[in-house]
Amino acid sequence: MFVDILNNYDFNDLKKFIHSRSERDVELALSASKIDEDHFAALLSPAAENFIEPMAAEAHRITKQRFGNTIKIYAPLYLSNECTNSCVYCGFNTHNTIPRVTLSDDEIKQEVDHIASLGIQHLLLVTGESPKQVGIDYLVNALKLMSNKYSSIAIEVFPMSVEDYSIMYQNGVDGLTVYQETYNRDKYAEVHPAGKKRDFEWRLGSAERGAQAGFRFLGIAPLMGLEEFRTEQFLTGLHAEYLIKNYWKSQVSLSFPRIRKAEGNFTPYELISDTNLVQSMLAHRLFQHDIGLAISTREPAQMRDSLLPLGVTQMSAGSKTEPGGYSQEHDGKQFEIEDKRSVQEFCDMLRSKGYDPVMKDWDRSFLLGA
Repeated sequence: MFVDILNNYDFNDLKKFIHSRSERDVELALSASKIDEDHFAALLSPAAENFIEPMAAEAHRITKQRFGNTIKIYAPLYLSNECTNSCVYCGFNTHNTIPRVTLSDDEIKQEVDHIASLGIQHLLLVTGESPKQVGIDYLVNALKLMSNKYSSIAIEVFPMSVEDYSIMYQNGVDGLTVYQETYNRDKYAEVHPAGKKRDFEWRLGSAERGAQAGFRFLGIAPLMGLEEFRTEQFLTGLHAEYLIKNYWKSQVSLSFPRIRKAEGNFTPYELISDTNLVQSMLAHRLFQHDIGLAISTREPAQMRDSLLPLGVTQMSAGSKTEPGGYSQEHDGKQFEIEDKRSVQEFCDMLRSKGYDPVMKDWDRSFLLGA
């Protein structure tokens, strides 16, 4: 399991190693025919900030070769903000005094119809982590209500067993997103003081269990701002590499979520600059050529536009981060979005820059064997 690999690394020692890489190490990485782990560390190092332009040029070349000028468009659908966890950075923290909402059947249908009317065929179902209130039965029912309106449905919910992920798969789910938040065990315990999410290893193994259940794509990420980002991104890269090698039938993608304003007013432990975000993306693209790189509406419109030629392959559009938000905006958000453009406006921007917004790249009939 990946936890066995992770246990070989001391977070602080790894941090020192990455920060000790020199410009010569970066030059060797950029001239290498294949990027290994030492090269990856160099590309994430402070020294590599002087090489952003050549890294960007190579990342652009690789992405165009592997993905063309396409951007997969997806939308999150928040079913519930009920949560039993106490994650200090999250608006859904059980101690926060936000309106708690779990969508009814009619409300689910209304949200589903609205997103489908925008032309988006890739849906990400999101909930807080409250399995007793929003558990397997609720999710299965919600999936049935969506019928055949979407070609691809992923989930970002509480971690499950292989058996329960298999139930999701059998009911039309083909993808899983699960953020580890931080790969530093000590910091993980600090920011997750109570709740099931406090179980570091159970969460860490979620992507592996999802792959075993048959999901065709897996999304992972650290939450940028909880820990020293260079070390976090290195360990994320190792996690992705492990999944690619051991579960080759599943496509792996990475996200780069920076902490945004949310109920509770959590202050990030580290402020992640635009340069930090760009360097992280470029290093991952050079390390893993075929990995998906996703940027959500957490980022401002101008920033998202500027990231297009740097390796991005997936982007959300027109997002709402509260249950029922597509029908009527209200309190209860997980976090504030920054890019508030409509789906049409966003897709028009993509086309103006020579990119093809992909609303559908899969059909559920392949999954269901119809």
